[in-house]
Amino acid sequence: MSLAVKRVYDPPSSKDGYRVLVDRLWPRGLKKDAAALDLWVKDVGPSRELRQWFGHEPTRWEGFRHRYAGELDAVPESWQALAEKARRGHVTLLFGARDEEHNNAVALKAYLEGYLAVHCPH
Repeated sequence: MSLAVKRVYDPPSSKDGYRVLVDRLWPRGLKKDAAALDLWVKDVGPSRELRQWFGHEPTRWEGFRHRYAGELDAVPESWQALAEKARRGHVTLLFGARDEEHNNAVALKAYLEGYLAVHCPH
């Protein structure tokens, strides 16, 4: 089981494994072929309302994580295939935000790791 997080603008690596863009919107200025994606899962990204509320303000990070987890709880079909893929191999969650510590991919990674720890313990 392995999950990583990486900016979609960073060059792809053979160590990335299965590369999944987890943003609801396509990253600005990025050509689709340059992204080297295996999958783009729009539905796993936070809602427009939550993105706007968060506004990439680190002071709202914990509130964002909590609200985003609530959104994920409501639509397990949007992320369960990712959890299964991560259970079997290496998955890199890609994001477009500049802040590498406070973004939906970081929150999603923690959410998926929590799910896998409970439902797929080793």
